[in-house]
Amino acid sequence: MAADGEEVLLGIYRALDAQRRDELLELARVLAAPAAEPRREPRPAGESVALAIRRLTRSYPMLDRRRLMGPASALMAQHALQGRAAAEVIDELELVFERHYRECRSAGRVS
Repeated sequence: MAADGEEVLLGIYRALDAQRRDELLELARVLAAPAAEPRREPRPAGESVALAIRRLTRSYPMLDRRRLMGPASALMAQHALQGRAAAEVIDELELVFERHYRECRSAGRVS
C-alpha cells in the first residue's frame, strides 16, 4: 500500500510546474514536522497588509484559517476603507495570529 501511495505522490509531483513542486515540498515538510511551532518569517520592509496576511498564514500553518478570517478581514477593512496605516494594521495582525496560536496551544488544539 505504501508503495502505491509513493508512486501516486511521485506522479503528482512530476506533473507539477516548478512553483507547485516547491509548494508541495513545503506542505510535506509541514506535515512531517514533529511539533507545530510557528515558522516565523521576517517582516519585509514596506510589506502590504495583504502580503502580511499571506506571510502570517505561512508562519502559522497549524491554525484554522477560517477562525482568523474575521479578525484579519476587519483589520484589512480598517486599512483599505478607513485609511489606517499598514504598519499599524500589520502589527495588530501579528498579535492576532500569535494570540490565536497561544490559545489553541493551551487548549490542546495544537501540539
